[in-house]
Amino acid sequence: MASSTVTSAQPDRPPQPNLAFRQLRGRRSPAEFAAAVRRAAREIGERVSCDARYVGRVEAGEIRCPNYAYERVFLHMFPGRTLTDLGFAPRSSVRGRRARAAEDALPAHPGRSPLVGGETYGTGEPYETQDPHHPHDPQDPYDTHHNHEESDVLRRAFMTGGATVAAASLGPLGLALDAAAAQRPVRRAGASDAGALEEAVRRIRLLDDRHGADGLYRRAAAPLRAAYALLDAGASRQATADRLYSGAGELAISVGWLAHDSGRFDDARSHYAEALATARMTGDPGLEAHAFCNTAFLARDAGRPREAVRAAQAAQRAARPLGSPRLTSLLALREAGGWAGLADRVGCEQALTRAQTLFERGPSDADPEWMSFYGEAELEALEAQCWSTLGDWPRAARHARRAAELQDPHFTRNIALYSAELADDLARGGRPDEAATAGMRVLDLLDEVQSSRIRTMLAGTARVLLPHRRASGVSAFLERHASLPRTV
Repeated sequence: MASSTVTSAQPDRPPQPNLAFRQLRGRRSPAEFAAAVRRAAREIGERVSCDARYVGRVEAGEIRCPNYAYERVFLHMFPGRTLTDLGFAPRSSVRGRRARAAEDALPAHPGRSPLVGGETYGTGEPYETQDPHHPHDPQDPYDTHHNHEESDVLRRAFMTGGATVAAASLGPLGLALDAAAAQRPVRRAGASDAGALEEAVRRIRLLDDRHGADGLYRRAAAPLRAAYALLDAGASRQATADRLYSGAGELAISVGWLAHDSGRFDDARSHYAEALATARMTGDPGLEAHAFCNTAFLARDAGRPREAVRAAQAAQRAARPLGSPRLTSLLALREAGGWAGLADRVGCEQALTRAQTLFERGPSDADPEWMSFYGEAELEALEAQCWSTLGDWPRAARHARRAAELQDPHFTRNIALYSAELADDLARGGRPDEAATAGMRVLDLLDEVQSSRIRTMLAGTARVLLPHRRASGVSAFLERHASLPRTV
């Protein structure tokens, strides 16, 4: 979001859709294309936090010219083409005078944008912030060149600072709410506040994908308080109010998931209920489906399988008008997990068949942004969990192995989760040596991933493997697992 103080070289005008970029995406969903962008970035040593929403913003013409990191990635993906060929405007046509002066004042750093990771400046030109894991940029990604459009509350609450330490540890991540800012009266919210809220949701999800929930949950509660403070202050326009309510609901779900994944089930239930209430108040079927989806998952994990079935069915009813087969597929898998918990094999198999059929219809533009994690790997993993619950260990292990092999490397936490599922299924299925090998892979990832769920699964696997401590590789796994530091 550009600062309102920037003088544009052009008058305001509505964005023009980037049809050239949309054509290059082809039949891939925005989430699948975003994953391809991240892979291409890794190939050339760049770090970008591309997701489905970023792709949507580019295609809608909201980003007329990408930042320098994205430019290098796109030109690597489509060799021989220029930015103009990709449907972008020339950089000189979208940059405001203030940004040019700022760029001239900054020292040159090879391989970095002169604007510290931001989109090129100009009135109405949103910028994409630096990836929070980028090892080079110590500045606050939410305060690029003192973006005055963001309120002080948001700038302090939504991850102020901490861009570099996130790559090494979640401990110092700057999600703490500034007390003085929180108590200060909040002005009526504008579009920039809604944008900052949406960005906070994306950042939290990105960090969870890579590092897991432990250490992040308590810090993520601060942006949620700030979001509801904005709702209490009111918005200047109805469209902004709708975005704020939707963003606050999605943030409540994200914080609820962090609580869920770190074993705080009561907190998670409260956050999901808050999101559901927000969805009902505003008549937002997408948010309602998401809240019920997570409620079903939580109920399954908390040992309430019948509630899981009913919540998943409610989610499917809410999702009906959205027209997303992939979303309905995921919700059918949530229902299958509930049936498995009830030991209803027939009900589980019927839901699994429905999920697979819907998944095969492919992605669509109606798929929600938050579903970027749901691909073939997650489909396999959730089916593995169903067979594991039903006690069919060989079948569960087969699906868990496939999930681990298919998972995008970006989702470090999920790779650890799927490998932990595989280790447990192999151990319970009487294959201790293979279980130990899979368990070792999980241990290798625990320096990067902080998830109570994964640690609990691994502890269960270790207990199952104790009688086989003399088997090949098992003793080494048990010793290394026993040396893990205790978590509080």
